[in-house]
Amino acid sequence: MKHLLLILITSLITSSFTAKRVTWTALGDSITYLNEHPKETRNRITKGYMTRVVEKLPQISYINKGYNGWTASRVAGEINNLGIMSSDVYTIFLGTNDWWSEVPLGTWNDYVENTGNGTFYGSYKIIVNKLHNLNKSAKIVLITPMQRGDFIYIADKKNNAWGSYKLKNGQSLAAFAEAIGIIGKHEKMRVVDLYNHSGITLDNVVKFKRVKDESTAQYVNLTYPEYIEKPFNPYTDEYPYPPEAVEMTYDGLHPSDQGYEIIAGMLVQVFKKIKLN
Repeated sequence: MKHLLLILITSLITSSFTAKRVTWTALGDSITYLNEHPKETRNRITKGYMTRVVEKLPQISYINKGYNGWTASRVAGEINNLGIMSSDVYTIFLGTNDWWSEVPLGTWNDYVENTGNGTFYGSYKIIVNKLHNLNKSAKIVLITPMQRGDFIYIADKKNNAWGSYKLKNGQSLAAFAEAIGIIGKHEKMRVVDLYNHSGITLDNVVKFKRVKDESTAQYVNLTYPEYIEKPFNPYTDEYPYPPEAVEMTYDGLHPSDQGYEIIAGMLVQVFKKIKLN
Protein backbone atom coordinates (compact mmCIF):
# COMPACT_ATOMS: atom_id res chain seq x y z
CA MET A 1 0.00 0.00 0.00
CA LYS A 2 2.82 2.34 0.94
CA HIS A 3 4.53 1.44 -2.32
CA LEU A 4 1.42 2.33 -4.35
CA LEU A 5 1.03 5.60 -2.43
CA LEU A 6 4.65 6.51 -3.18
CA ILE A 7 4.12 5.84 -6.89
CA LEU A 8 0.99 8.01 -6.89
CA ILE A 9 2.73 10.90 -5.13
CA THR A 10 5.74 10.64 -7.46
CA SER A 11 3.43 10.64 -10.48
CA LEU A 12 1.60 13.75 -9.27
CA ILE A 13 4.84 15.60 -8.58
CA THR A 14 6.28 14.64 -11.96
CA SER A 15 3.14 15.68 -13.87
CA SER A 16 3.06 19.03 -12.08
CA PHE A 17 6.56 19.82 -13.35
CA THR A 18 6.06 18.47 -16.86
CA ALA A 19 5.32 21.22 -19.36
CA LYS A 20 2.21 20.81 -21.40
CA ARG A 21 2.86 19.98 -25.04
CA VAL A 22 2.11 22.97 -27.26
CA THR A 23 1.40 22.81 -30.99
CA TRP A 24 2.54 25.74 -33.11
CA THR A 25 1.62 26.31 -36.75
CA ALA A 26 3.92 28.76 -38.51
CA LEU A 27 2.29 30.34 -41.56
CA GLY A 28 4.59 32.22 -43.89
CA ASP A 29 6.56 32.55 -47.10
CA SER A 30 10.05 31.37 -48.09
CA ILE A 31 11.63 32.68 -44.87
CA THR A 32 9.48 30.12 -43.05
CA TYR A 33 9.68 27.43 -45.77
CA LEU A 34 13.50 27.34 -45.74
CA ASN A 35 13.56 25.97 -42.18
CA GLU A 36 13.36 22.46 -43.67
CA HIS A 37 15.24 23.23 -46.88
CA PRO A 38 18.76 24.48 -46.13
CA LYS A 39 20.03 22.86 -49.34
CA GLU A 40 18.00 25.43 -51.29
CA THR A 41 20.20 28.11 -49.72
CA ARG A 42 23.31 26.27 -50.96
CA ASN A 43 23.67 25.37 -47.27
CA ARG A 44 24.29 28.97 -46.27
CA ILE A 45 22.01 28.34 -43.33
CA THR A 46 21.97 25.39 -40.95
CA LYS A 47 18.42 25.81 -39.59
CA GLY A 48 15.56 28.26 -39.57
CA TYR A 49 13.76 30.17 -36.84
CA MET A 50 11.28 27.41 -35.93
CA THR A 51 13.94 24.83 -35.15
CA ARG A 52 15.78 27.44 -33.09
CA VAL A 53 12.62 28.28 -31.11
CA VAL A 54 11.82 24.68 -30.18
CA GLU A 55 15.43 24.09 -29.15
CA LYS A 56 14.88 26.80 -26.53
CA LEU A 57 11.27 25.82 -25.73
CA PRO A 58 11.20 22.02 -26.13
CA GLN A 59 7.58 21.71 -24.98
CA ILE A 60 6.58 23.18 -28.36
CA SER A 61 6.24 21.19 -31.57
CA TYR A 62 5.81 23.08 -34.82
CA ILE A 63 4.16 22.61 -38.20
CA ASN A 64 5.80 24.44 -41.10
CA LYS A 65 3.24 26.09 -43.37
CA GLY A 66 5.70 28.24 -45.31
CA TYR A 67 5.19 28.69 -49.05
CA ASN A 68 7.99 29.84 -51.33
CA GLY A 69 7.20 33.22 -52.89
CA TRP A 70 3.63 33.42 -51.60
CA THR A 71 1.89 36.63 -50.69
CA ALA A 72 -0.64 37.09 -47.91
CA SER A 73 -3.11 37.61 -50.75
CA ARG A 74 -2.39 34.15 -52.15
CA VAL A 75 -2.44 32.51 -48.73
CA ALA A 76 -5.84 34.09 -48.07
CA GLY A 77 -7.14 32.90 -51.42
CA GLU A 78 -5.98 29.33 -50.72
CA ILE A 79 -6.59 29.31 -46.98
CA ASN A 80 -9.15 26.51 -47.06
CA ASN A 81 -6.90 24.28 -49.17
CA LEU A 82 -3.73 24.41 -47.07
CA GLY A 83 -4.59 21.72 -44.54
CA ILE A 84 -4.04 24.02 -41.57
CA MET A 85 -4.98 22.22 -38.37
CA SER A 86 -6.14 23.40 -34.96
CA SER A 87 -3.11 24.49 -32.94
CA ASP A 88 -2.39 26.15 -29.61
CA VAL A 89 -0.50 29.00 -31.23
CA TYR A 90 -0.17 30.39 -34.75
CA THR A 91 2.34 32.79 -36.20
CA ILE A 92 1.73 34.75 -39.40
CA PHE A 93 4.91 35.93 -41.12
CA LEU A 94 3.95 37.48 -44.47
CA GLY A 95 4.11 40.78 -46.32
CA THR A 96 7.45 41.12 -48.07
CA ASN A 97 6.16 39.39 -51.21
CA ASP A 98 2.94 41.42 -51.17
CA TRP A 99 5.05 44.57 -51.27
CA TRP A 100 7.23 43.34 -54.13
CA SER A 101 4.27 41.84 -56.05
CA GLU A 102 2.46 45.19 -55.83
CA VAL A 103 -0.52 43.88 -53.90
CA PRO A 104 -2.45 47.00 -52.84
CA LEU A 105 -2.01 47.70 -49.15
CA GLY A 106 -5.63 48.82 -48.89
CA THR A 107 -7.06 50.52 -45.83
CA TRP A 108 -8.22 49.65 -42.35
CA ASN A 109 -11.74 49.49 -43.75
CA ASP A 110 -10.70 46.51 -45.90
CA TYR A 111 -9.85 44.66 -42.70
CA VAL A 112 -12.94 45.71 -40.75
CA GLU A 113 -15.33 45.03 -43.65
CA ASN A 114 -13.57 41.82 -44.73
CA THR A 115 -13.42 42.99 -48.35
CA GLY A 116 -11.45 40.01 -49.67
CA ASN A 117 -7.90 39.18 -50.69
CA GLY A 118 -7.55 41.99 -53.21
CA THR A 119 -5.72 44.02 -50.58
CA PHE A 120 -3.17 43.25 -47.88
CA TYR A 121 -5.50 44.38 -45.10
CA GLY A 122 -8.35 42.29 -46.50
CA SER A 123 -6.10 39.25 -46.86
CA TYR A 124 -5.06 39.40 -43.22
CA LYS A 125 -8.69 39.48 -42.14
CA ILE A 126 -9.37 36.25 -44.05
CA ILE A 127 -6.33 34.56 -42.51
CA VAL A 128 -7.09 35.70 -38.96
CA ASN A 129 -10.73 34.61 -39.28
CA LYS A 130 -9.66 31.17 -40.47
CA LEU A 131 -7.30 30.64 -37.56
CA HIS A 132 -9.90 31.84 -35.06
CA ASN A 133 -12.40 29.41 -36.56
CA LEU A 134 -9.93 26.54 -36.15
CA ASN A 135 -9.32 27.31 -32.49
CA LYS A 136 -11.00 30.28 -30.81
CA SER A 137 -8.69 30.06 -27.80
CA ALA A 138 -5.47 29.86 -29.81
CA LYS A 139 -2.84 32.57 -29.47
CA ILE A 140 -1.99 34.34 -32.73
CA VAL A 141 1.33 36.16 -33.07
CA LEU A 142 1.98 38.47 -36.02
CA ILE A 143 5.47 38.97 -37.47
CA THR A 144 6.33 41.95 -39.65
CA PRO A 145 8.60 41.74 -42.68
CA MET A 146 12.27 42.55 -42.17
CA GLN A 147 14.04 45.37 -43.90
CA ARG A 148 15.65 44.03 -47.06
CA GLY A 149 18.54 44.92 -49.32
CA ASP A 150 18.98 44.12 -53.00
CA PHE A 151 17.88 40.50 -53.39
CA ILE A 152 19.52 38.14 -55.86
CA TYR A 153 18.34 34.54 -55.74
CA ILE A 154 21.30 32.27 -55.15
CA ALA A 155 20.01 29.60 -57.56
CA ASP A 156 18.96 31.99 -60.35
CA LYS A 157 20.52 35.44 -60.67
CA LYS A 158 17.72 36.51 -63.02
CA ASN A 159 15.39 36.47 -60.01
CA ASN A 160 16.30 39.72 -58.29
CA ALA A 161 14.68 42.73 -56.65
CA TRP A 162 15.71 46.03 -55.14
CA GLY A 163 15.64 46.64 -51.42
CA SER A 164 13.20 48.33 -49.08
CA TYR A 165 15.05 51.64 -49.48
CA LYS A 166 12.87 52.27 -52.53
CA LEU A 167 9.12 52.31 -53.16
CA LYS A 168 7.45 49.62 -55.26
CA ASN A 169 4.40 50.86 -57.14
CA GLY A 170 4.25 53.81 -54.77
CA GLN A 171 4.21 51.62 -51.64
CA SER A 172 6.85 51.20 -48.96
CA LEU A 173 7.62 47.96 -47.18
CA ALA A 174 7.46 49.98 -43.95
CA ALA A 175 3.75 50.62 -44.62
CA PHE A 176 3.08 46.86 -44.75
CA ALA A 177 4.90 46.41 -41.44
CA GLU A 178 2.86 49.27 -39.96
CA ALA A 179 -0.38 47.64 -41.14
CA ILE A 180 0.51 44.45 -39.29
CA GLY A 181 1.14 46.49 -36.16
CA ILE A 182 -2.27 48.15 -36.49
CA ILE A 183 -4.00 44.79 -36.92
CA GLY A 184 -2.16 43.37 -33.92
CA LYS A 185 -3.14 46.31 -31.71
CA HIS A 186 -6.80 46.07 -32.74
CA GLU A 187 -6.95 42.30 -32.24
CA LYS A 188 -4.85 42.43 -29.05
CA MET A 189 -2.32 40.11 -30.64
CA ARG A 190 1.40 40.16 -29.95
CA VAL A 191 3.47 41.59 -32.79
CA VAL A 192 7.10 40.67 -33.42
CA ASP A 193 8.22 43.84 -35.17
CA LEU A 194 11.25 42.75 -37.16
CA TYR A 195 11.10 45.81 -39.38
CA ASN A 196 11.64 48.31 -36.56
CA HIS A 197 13.00 46.41 -33.55
CA SER A 198 15.10 43.43 -34.70
CA GLY A 199 18.26 45.38 -35.43
CA ILE A 200 18.21 43.98 -38.98
CA THR A 201 18.67 47.07 -41.13
CA LEU A 202 19.75 48.11 -44.60
CA ASP A 203 23.23 48.67 -43.18
CA ASN A 204 23.71 45.08 -42.06
CA VAL A 205 21.52 42.85 -44.24
CA VAL A 206 24.81 42.09 -46.00
CA LYS A 207 28.36 43.22 -45.32
CA PHE A 208 28.72 44.29 -48.94
CA LYS A 209 27.48 43.77 -52.48
CA ARG A 210 30.10 42.83 -55.10
CA VAL A 211 29.48 44.73 -58.33
CA LYS A 212 31.45 45.40 -61.49
CA ASP A 213 32.89 48.88 -61.83
CA GLU A 214 31.79 50.19 -65.21
CA SER A 215 34.92 52.24 -65.76
CA THR A 216 37.47 49.52 -64.92
CA ALA A 217 35.44 46.32 -65.43
CA GLN A 218 36.84 45.19 -62.07
CA TYR A 219 34.70 43.93 -59.21
CA VAL A 220 34.42 46.08 -56.11
CA ASN A 221 32.75 45.45 -52.74
CA LEU A 222 30.28 48.21 -51.91
CA THR A 223 28.34 48.70 -48.70
CA TYR A 224 24.90 50.27 -48.38
CA PRO A 225 24.01 52.81 -49.71
CA GLU A 226 26.93 52.93 -52.19
CA TYR A 227 25.65 49.91 -54.12
CA ILE A 228 22.23 51.45 -54.87
CA GLU A 229 21.52 51.76 -58.60
CA LYS A 230 24.81 50.11 -59.55
CA PRO A 231 24.07 47.98 -62.61
CA PHE A 232 23.93 44.21 -62.25
CA ASN A 233 23.80 41.88 -65.26
CA PRO A 234 22.52 38.46 -64.18
CA TYR A 235 23.76 36.88 -67.41
CA THR A 236 27.39 37.97 -67.15
CA ASP A 237 28.14 39.21 -63.62
CA GLU A 238 29.24 36.92 -60.82
CA TYR A 239 26.93 36.35 -57.86
CA PRO A 240 27.23 39.54 -55.79
CA TYR A 241 27.05 37.91 -52.35
CA PRO A 242 29.97 35.55 -51.79
CA PRO A 243 30.07 33.78 -48.41
CA GLU A 244 32.14 36.57 -46.89
CA ALA A 245 29.34 39.08 -47.69
CA VAL A 246 26.83 37.25 -45.47
CA GLU A 247 25.62 39.15 -42.42
CA MET A 248 21.96 39.23 -41.32
CA THR A 249 20.93 37.69 -44.67
CA TYR A 250 22.80 35.55 -47.15
CA ASP A 251 21.21 37.03 -50.30
CA GLY A 252 19.90 40.46 -49.32
CA LEU A 253 16.49 39.09 -48.28
CA HIS A 254 16.53 35.66 -46.62
CA PRO A 255 18.00 35.44 -43.11
CA SER A 256 21.38 33.93 -42.43
CA ASP A 257 21.95 31.84 -39.30
CA GLN A 258 22.59 35.12 -37.50
CA GLY A 259 19.33 36.60 -38.77
CA TYR A 260 17.32 33.51 -37.94
CA GLU A 261 18.76 33.51 -34.42
CA ILE A 262 17.49 37.05 -33.88
CA ILE A 263 14.01 36.15 -35.16
CA ALA A 264 13.91 33.05 -32.94
CA GLY A 265 15.04 35.03 -29.90
CA MET A 266 12.28 37.61 -30.35
CA LEU A 267 9.69 34.86 -30.79
CA VAL A 268 10.88 33.02 -27.68
CA GLN A 269 10.43 36.19 -25.63
CA VAL A 270 6.86 36.57 -26.90
CA PHE A 271 5.99 32.90 -26.42
CA LYS A 272 7.13 33.11 -22.81
CA LYS A 273 5.01 36.21 -22.20
CA ILE A 274 1.80 34.74 -23.60
CA LYS A 275 2.14 31.70 -21.32
CA LEU A 276 1.47 28.94 -23.82
CA ASN A 277 1.33 26.42 -21.02
